[in-house]
This record gives sequence, C-alpha cells and structure tokens, in this order.
Amino acid sequence: MKNISVSNARKEIYKLIDKVNEEHVEYMISGKRNNAVLVSEEDWKSIQETLYMYETGNAKDILEGMKIPLEDCEELDWQRIK
Repeated sequence: MKNISVSNARKEIYKLIDKVNEEHVEYMISGKRNNAVLVSEEDWKSIQETLYMYETGNAKDILEGMKIPLEDCEELDWQRIK
C-alpha cells in the first residue's frame, strides 16, 4: 500500500482516483488527525463480497469444492434448475 499525505492527496485527487482504478493499488492517506484508505470501487466491492462469503461460511465450501478434480464433478442441467 502506498502512502500519501492529506495535503498531497488533495492536490492529486483526480490522478489518485485514476491510479487506483487502473492499477488496483491502494493509498493510505495520512493526516494529522486520522488516516483513510483510497481504493477503487471495483476493489471495494470485491473486498465486501469476499467478507460476505467468509461471514456466511460459503468461502469454506468454495475452497473445498476447488479441491475436487473437474472430471469428478457431475454436470448440471442449468435449464432445469430454477
């Protein structure tokens, strides 16, 4: 994670927004009173989805399922699943 002061972030906010979206890097914006992190909306949504998967216990099931070889999986008829 890259670090930038509030003063510099204020001056370069548009560049920072472009950079976090294009390069998927995070910026710690450090101030005298508090700090904050700038991430792209796409990355933020991904983080939230991952947290949700862990909160609901689905992440464990997905990780276990990924260990099963594809040839050992049964094929689903997605037309019949509603």
